[in-house]
Amino acid sequence: ILPADVYHGVPTLLHTVLQHHGMKFTSVCMNDLGKVEKALRKAASSNEGAGSVVLWIESPSNPLLNVADVPSIAALIESVKSDLPSSSGNISAVVDSTLFPPPLSTPLLSGADFVVHSATKYLGGHSDALLGLITASPYTKIGRELGQRIRQVQQVTGCQASPFDSWLVLRGLRTLHVRLERQCKTALRVANYLSEQDIVLKVHYPGLPSHPDHDVASRIMPDGLYGGVLSFELADARFAMAVAGAVRVIERGTSLGGTETLVEHRASIEPAERVVSPPGLLRMSIGLEDADDIVQDLDRALWVADQVVQSNDT
Repeated sequence: ILPADVYHGVPTLLHTVLQHHGMKFTSVCMNDLGKVEKALRKAASSNEGAGSVVLWIESPSNPLLNVADVPSIAALIESVKSDLPSSSGNISAVVDSTLFPPPLSTPLLSGADFVVHSATKYLGGHSDALLGLITASPYTKIGRELGQRIRQVQQVTGCQASPFDSWLVLRGLRTLHVRLERQCKTALRVANYLSEQDIVLKVHYPGLPSHPDHDVASRIMPDGLYGGVLSFELADARFAMAVAGAVRVIERGTSLGGTETLVEHRASIEPAERVVSPPGLLRMSIGLEDADDIVQDLDRALWVADQVVQSNDT
């Protein structure tokens, strides 16, 4: 069970590889606990004796930055499991916390069975490592049992991270807290600036009171830090591409979590048959540059893009 808004690589993996191995999948709005419960009960009842149900939670989601109430979802899963017959398969909660790394978010302490990270991003923090990780909960029965099986599969298949990439991520962890604090504070300032611009239609950032999940994020996030990634929508793809082409301090790139501020047009990199991002949406990953420099670069880029689009229209 996937979130309605999710990193495009997840459904691509399901469509191209995993569905050929008997895996079925559906999507649901993770912000609506009623719909989540309905999806869980339907999947579990139709899956009796056939295997496991995985609730894949992406918090915040990519690129709309929806924030899931992980503690409430974990409690909901336990409630659903208590009503199921013993012949039903497991229900496990997996949280992709790449955009909310520790110390911003600790899903295992909120009842999740597993947490996955693209350690290439914030944990490494310098755009020079290639590594992913999964952490099994020592607090849940599924986490303890499947954690051992995952370790066994890793050892038997030789699926190990390279020593050098592991060292790079360990190095990055030493500065994770101070990097995140600056990136979060700058992201909030950039989000506030963008929300004040008439040509920006919508800003997706959980630190803004206008975000639908602001209350949830404020409850579960520490010290008013809401992450270093945001997205915003312009009139159309033409306008968005013009803004991305006009930045000078900000760099164009499809990664996130590094020291440099990046912008990307999401719809352009999604599979043509499964484009889910709004055509005018740009995603930004805030780096460690001075906040004034980022805001001034955006201000100039928005002005240039507006002039270019108006000129082309005439």
